[in-house]
Amino acid sequence: MRVNADFTRRVAVHFDQTEWVASPAAGVERKMLDRIGEEVARATTIVRFAPGSAFSAHTHDGGEEYLVLDGVFQDETGDFPVGSYVRNPPTSSHTPSASEGATILVKLHQFDPDDRTEMRRSINGGGNIELFRDSNEDVQVQSWAAGERIELDASKGLEAFVIEGNFAESDEEFGTWDWLRLPPGARSTAVAGEAGARVWIKIGHLSGMT
Repeated sequence: MRVNADFTRRVAVHFDQTEWVASPAAGVERKMLDRIGEEVARATTIVRFAPGSAFSAHTHDGGEEYLVLDGVFQDETGDFPVGSYVRNPPTSSHTPSASEGATILVKLHQFDPDDRTEMRRSINGGGNIELFRDSNEDVQVQSWAAGERIELDASKGLEAFVIEGNFAESDEEFGTWDWLRLPPGARSTAVAGEAGARVWIKIGHLSGMT
């Protein structure tokens, strides 16, 4: 399966304009943002867990990072409420579930194979937050004031996911849970809306995907 798999192109996915697709696990649905592969895939996905749903135990050979958007996500290591950012490195394993339901943004098979950094952080509280940085990637949450102009440097690729609020880029509006991917070498400008925006940003990780 290939979804938005041409990394030389700008891609925008609007949450309200895409349908949920059933996963192999009962009660778990997905909105695929990009994907290369079948069930084991390099993928960026919004995943919705119905109350009481779960995936079977599995290992993340290529690593996993996720941000909890709604509800409470769970595994053997604990409960992760809205605003939790988690990195599970390559070779880690778990059995994810959501007894009360949850929605997450998740990225799979996109880690450096030698990365063994585990992370559990909360993005709650506002302001700009540096979540993770190494030689391959930089992950942040940025808070943009109303009307603020933000230069988007995608020299090595960039992804932006709207946590709340809205912004405009290339005459296109992005609202809550919308996603933008700019290819390596691109430069653009975002303008925050009247209520500002809180945006998950990932840069530097797409340089080898062209």
